[in-house]
Amino acid sequence: MAATQILRSAQVALADEIVAGWIAIEDGHIVDVGRGAGPASARDLGSDILMPGLIELHTDNLETHMRPRPKVSWPESSALVAFDAQIAASGITTVFDCIRVGSDADYAPVANEAETVVRTIEEARGAGILRADHRIHLRCEVCAEDVLEQTRRVVARHSADLISLMDHTPGARQFISFDAWRTYYGGKSGLPQAELDRLIARKQELFAKNYAHHRAALVALARTHGTVLASHDDATSEHVTESIGDGVAVAEFPTTVEAARQSHDAGIRVMMGAPNVVRGGSHSGNVAAEALARAGVLDVLSSDYVPASLLLGAFELARRIEDIPLADALRTVTFNPARAAGLTDRGEIAVGKRADLVRVQMSGALPVAREVFRGGVRVI
Repeated sequence: MAATQILRSAQVALADEIVAGWIAIEDGHIVDVGRGAGPASARDLGSDILMPGLIELHTDNLETHMRPRPKVSWPESSALVAFDAQIAASGITTVFDCIRVGSDADYAPVANEAETVVRTIEEARGAGILRADHRIHLRCEVCAEDVLEQTRRVVARHSADLISLMDHTPGARQFISFDAWRTYYGGKSGLPQAELDRLIARKQELFAKNYAHHRAALVALARTHGTVLASHDDATSEHVTESIGDGVAVAEFPTTVEAARQSHDAGIRVMMGAPNVVRGGSHSGNVAAEALARAGVLDVLSSDYVPASLLLGAFELARRIEDIPLADALRTVTFNPARAAGLTDRGEIAVGKRADLVRVQMSGALPVAREVFRGGVRVI
């Protein structure tokens, strides 16, 4: 056998089951998969779980590294490398970096910030200094006055892999309750009640002025460039019907069971936050991810704001819900997000797929990524 690496384990996570087996890797791809002990030359991983590398479609944690404290901006390249190390250590081998586009009423990026971050990622990727495969996810704030200008400028010069249609208007979607919006944004910003009420009025004004036109233009732009589309915080049947008409592939964080079920039944992959699973509920008071999993309409998990939650969240689904075996739970962070994003070369342990792999050791109920491989090369 001409493979450069052979790994065996008592637990190899295949697409539909977990078996004792082995895999052979050559030139960055899986060239053979077998059951049992395998060749004598195989490296033995013992009882640790060998599974596909995790695929993260929506993390805005890069922003935390770029702005570690209020009024503090960290150099983009240094922030990216630190963020990348955290992503890889969490077992994530493919990550869609969320980059906010549009000057929202409560967020004003510096000039050309989105394009600067995208260029930094591309340069780091070209220099070969990143452990994970980084892709571009533009979080477009639909109602922002400058969202079309900024998005068009980015996609004209760079490649965008995913565009999400964001609407954070108080009284709708994520924040149907105005009190919930005031609690969340007041806690983040420290603004007094009068200023929060002014922001509510301004956001509602921008929705009335821009939502319909901007959303249609962003959808058309995505179609022109062949970019995968995601909805965000769909709450009602009307929201989902709009997403279906727009050709959305991923429903990010639907806020009700009804919206999640309608999306799932329409073939749209339903994504929920792994922190929601780990914490046992939504920090915004919306539907719990576990409730959607029990209803059979949860397809994808995202680490959102805690990279380490992705691996833990998948294991927690299997631990808490009898009807979800571990192999099924692991698909929410491997196979399903890969297919939702149009990636057919990864997300499963199978012949011909990329050798993006994670060796997971269990410490009680805690899964720990002991080794991470991207393209057969160990990066952690």
